[in-house]
Amino acid sequence: MTDGSAVDTRPTKIMYVAEATAHGGREGYVTSQDGRLDLKVAMPPQLGGDGNGTNPEQLFAAGYSACFHNALILVGNREGYDLAGSTVAAKVGIGPNRQRGYGLAVALTVSLPVVDPALATRLVDAAHEICPYSNATRGNIDVTILLG
Repeated sequence: MTDGSAVDTRPTKIMYVAEATAHGGREGYVTSQDGRLDLKVAMPPQLGGDGNGTNPEQLFAAGYSACFHNALILVGNREGYDLAGSTVAAKVGIGPNRQRGYGLAVALTVSLPVVDPALATRLVDAAHEICPYSNATRGNIDVTILLG
């Protein structure tokens, strides 16, 4: 927007609610209310752990990549493009921030092998506007999107 005001991306209606519970933080396990998720959580070796489990950054990367890819497919379908064979990979980094806490950074790599680069850029930009993860992170963490 040119007037500098923020765009309101909050939902107007909640259509689905996911529920998950952490037991033991980064050295425990996570479960979902419906039982479909039951995973051991462990600190990665880079953060001093043994790495014998998943971690919140991997779970965030999985969620963001799946959500962004769905947004991309939706945008493609709306414009009449079949994006079969496309992929979205996410890298989520964690590190200290200036407030003595920790922050995240995301890099999404989008592969659209059957689409020319100009169209790919347009579709990716449109997906970034509608993806709930993109809307949740916009202005809060650095998100880089690469066409691969």
